[in-house]
Amino acid sequence: MTTENIFLVGPMGSGKTTIGRTLAEILNLKFFDLDSEIEKRSGANIPWIFDVEGENGFRERESRILEELSSLTGMVLATGGGAVILEKNRSILKKNGYVVYLNAPIERLVERTSHDHNRPLLKVENPREAIEKMVLERESFYQDVASFVFITDKKKPRLVANEIACEVRKFIL
Repeated sequence: MTTENIFLVGPMGSGKTTIGRTLAEILNLKFFDLDSEIEKRSGANIPWIFDVEGENGFRERESRILEELSSLTGMVLATGGGAVILEKNRSILKKNGYVVYLNAPIERLVERTSHDHNRPLLKVENPREAIEKMVLERESFYQDVASFVFITDKKKPRLVANEIACEVRKFIL
């Protein structure tokens, strides 16, 4: 069976990593989390990279590793929420696999990210406002790369992964 790559995009808190792991298991594919790969290869966590190199330095690392990983086949890749910002990354995603945009209401994104202290862009006075702004700025990018849009909202991750598996099987497996 030949298979392409499946890339999960969407705002932080939309479930890319959790759903991605389960989706990879269901489809018997390898799973990668782009942020985890950045940390592994850098030997530093994302907040440290942001502190030392700024967002631009982080985005350069993200782009390099995305390009490397996208050359593999047969995987599910959970991208970071901002991976779609750079045109180069959007091109890589569209060219190298089936892109699923995981979307969720702002309330759910705020709820899911409220206890995670590993998100430098939410280390602000009003995290909800920051999430709203990021979603607004990135929505057109998510739509641009998406082969399929899936609203995660209050659904259990396994249910979402099963529904996505059914959808992607029509196109890539």
